[in-house]
Amino acid sequence: MIGLGSMIGAGVFAAFGPAARAAGSGLLLGLVLAALVAYCNATSSAQLAALYPESGGTYVYGRKRLGAFWGYLAGWCFVVGKLASCAAMAMTFGGYASPTLARPCAVVVVIALTALNYTGIQKTLALTKVLLGGVLLALTAVVACVWLGGEADPARLASFAGVTAWGVARSAGFLFFAFAGYARLATLGEEVIEPARTIPRAIPLALSITLVIYAVVGVSVLAGVDARDLAASAAPLATAVEAGRFASLSSVVRLGATLASLGVLLSLIVGVSRTAFAMAVGGDLPSFFAAVHPRFRVPHRAEVAVGVVVVAVVMVADVRGAIGFSSFAVLLYYAIANAAAWTLRAHERRWPRALAALGLVGCIGLAAALPTSSVGGGVVVLGLGALAYALRYSRHGDGAPPSG
Repeated sequence: MIGLGSMIGAGVFAAFGPAARAAGSGLLLGLVLAALVAYCNATSSAQLAALYPESGGTYVYGRKRLGAFWGYLAGWCFVVGKLASCAAMAMTFGGYASPTLARPCAVVVVIALTALNYTGIQKTLALTKVLLGGVLLALTAVVACVWLGGEADPARLASFAGVTAWGVARSAGFLFFAFAGYARLATLGEEVIEPARTIPRAIPLALSITLVIYAVVGVSVLAGVDARDLAASAAPLATAVEAGRFASLSSVVRLGATLASLGVLLSLIVGVSRTAFAMAVGGDLPSFFAAVHPRFRVPHRAEVAVGVVVVAVVMVADVRGAIGFSSFAVLLYYAIANAAAWTLRAHERRWPRALAALGLVGCIGLAAALPTSSVGGGVVVLGLGALAYALRYSRHGDGAPPSG
């Protein structure tokens, strides 16, 4: 449920627009490419999570398999990328809930969800189930309205005029944003019952269900409206519904987008705080954030710190480019996960080693295909993280990596 709530969220309501701008009707090919890379990443993350059922995800795997720097870099990519995603999802909620009060609404919802996560993972899971149910109903309404509204034309699916391989790759980079939630499962290793058994089963299952839902929605919206109209829309799924005779039901779609942004934001705060906690335990963040609440058994200081940073970003930043920036950072995060999975011995692997190599190449390729502004901003932030590590490392005269 956590994995589905992370993936089937606001990304599906927002990502089809930029994907259509990049590839037109070729976005369906982009969806397949994004799913393939996501599957490779998922298998790498799943088998690593079975070996190392600890909070932190690829931050832990990188440290264990590749060395302290690569673990740190993975954690840095995840934290900065997902903080951008948190702000984007909060603003998405605010924009749908009350366009004139978007920022105040975004701040309130971040505070509320941080407080909920503070009280334990079981309450987070319970709310995720409710939100996911509402999102699935909204997506069902989209599909039904398109095919029963009288405007659906399957011929639009076969129109590939102007589609290029680079455009398909760029659309896959945008659509990957909507798949990336399965990492949340790996970051919860210490809070899952039988993690070595549960996580490797949950990650591929959640990803497979998500792919089926996205494929049905993608085919429906492309059949319902021209790709150029999708590309020009800020709410592509609502645009597809409004093209038919059930246009009045677009409000249901907008409500679904609001619920979706809540679900994604809820799981994002969980994932970022657990990675920050793991980095604090590993000495790459102040040990202050390594505390666990004695009653609720959550990293409460890291949880609160993430909420405070997200509120600050929401208050001052323009997050319109957050999807591209987040995709770049998270793709590099998964590149490190695949590199770590490549080092697994035969008796440690659950899937073929070739999947890790394919995932590594796919992540780097999709990251490079993103818009120049996203790549440039990502490289700068990545460089700052590496510089911070190097400066901290230089203070250790014994040649050992930082240890807290």
